[in-house]
Amino acid sequence: MGIFFGTDGVRGVVNNDLTEDLAQMVGNALARKKKNAKIIVGRDTRVSGSFIVSAFSVGALKGGANVIDVGIIPTAGISYLVKNKKADYGVVISASHNPKEYNGIKVFDSDGRKLSEKEETQLERYFCCPLVQSSIKVGRYKFVPSLANQYERFLSSCTNVRFDDLKIVLDCANGAAYKIAPKVFKNLGAEVVKINCLSSGKKINENCGATNVAALQKKVLDCKADVGFAFDGDSDRVIAVDENGSVLDGDMLIYILAKSLSKKGKLNSNTVVGTSHTNTGLLIALNRQKINLIRTDIGDKYVIEAMEKMNLSLGGEQSGHIILRSLLPTGDGILSAIKICETLKESGGKISQLFDAKLLHQLNKNIVVADKLKILNSEMLSQKISQILSDIAPAGRVLVRASGTEPKIRIMVEHQDEKVALKYMKEIENIILSI
Repeated sequence: MGIFFGTDGVRGVVNNDLTEDLAQMVGNALARKKKNAKIIVGRDTRVSGSFIVSAFSVGALKGGANVIDVGIIPTAGISYLVKNKKADYGVVISASHNPKEYNGIKVFDSDGRKLSEKEETQLERYFCCPLVQSSIKVGRYKFVPSLANQYERFLSSCTNVRFDDLKIVLDCANGAAYKIAPKVFKNLGAEVVKINCLSSGKKINENCGATNVAALQKKVLDCKADVGFAFDGDSDRVIAVDENGSVLDGDMLIYILAKSLSKKGKLNSNTVVGTSHTNTGLLIALNRQKINLIRTDIGDKYVIEAMEKMNLSLGGEQSGHIILRSLLPTGDGILSAIKICETLKESGGKISQLFDAKLLHQLNKNIVVADKLKILNSEMLSQKISQILSDIAPAGRVLVRASGTEPKIRIMVEHQDEKVALKYMKEIENIILSI
């Protein structure tokens, strides 16, 4: 990672970590990197979105780049449009699943792929030397929200299956999917029930969406829906709820899609890419289906890099990032939900019947800390983790890492015995709190 770019672009609390000056520097750096660059920019619903878009655009225009602003659109929509419209860069102003006070800047190349760490580091080198063009060489700004319709049509074209008999609940996290997702599923014939589809940005990700599915579970049960889907603020994640109100996380959805694609002969090398967080039970279940699982570091960019390197078609994370690479080079919650519904319709059964793997108990906890590096570099924590790994092997796993976007340490403990997992989780938590 660079100084400003983290695991998923530049991100932070607006006017604290993510300032007007920083947003301008990112825009200007892109203008310096490519002469007369054409940049397509979009955002989620956050109140600070227009402020950051404006600051970014000023930096880009000052350096001679041209900016096309499409307004509110899911992250994957920018990935699609930047290639479709032959732009040089796509930029998304969003902090994804983070709270409303956060915002961020994600950058895509001309092929619709997120910049690599190396490319982000190169971009940062331009931050200290802004380019200021003369008055007749500055760039032009256009606001073209109608471009989002092209992404909407693309999504509707990604399946030949009609959803006429499906009742679907959509939780759009009061974010970027609030308008497009319901419209796409209605176009495909589904009966759509909407929750958390406000566009003001004041309640984005607030007790809703992919990080909090309690409201979705209740709504699915109350209205006797076939399935429910929860997206996050920029809709690059999706979590599902089956007809019984049970949660299907990213791991589970990837398993369902992997089986379907493998059966159709469309799962390249019969291999799926997951992360170090991917449940070991999923690995075992996939192997029984003669499907391989490759793990990468946590972060969708690492999943995508592995998929590209090995020409694989499916990958993702437990958090709900799912990449269907034959259709888009980045995670798309709406597209993934469409493909799950397609699989459900083709099966002729219930969505609960599509997931038959037995997962290990996996406990996850986030601890807010003042100094992530101090915690991770603690000898006391290192010794405790080593001792637990020795005790828990081979029946379990432990993972302790820093969040790439928030001041948190994330703990994962996995074991076939939930009580054992809980015991070790508590021991690690106590050590972290004591440092």
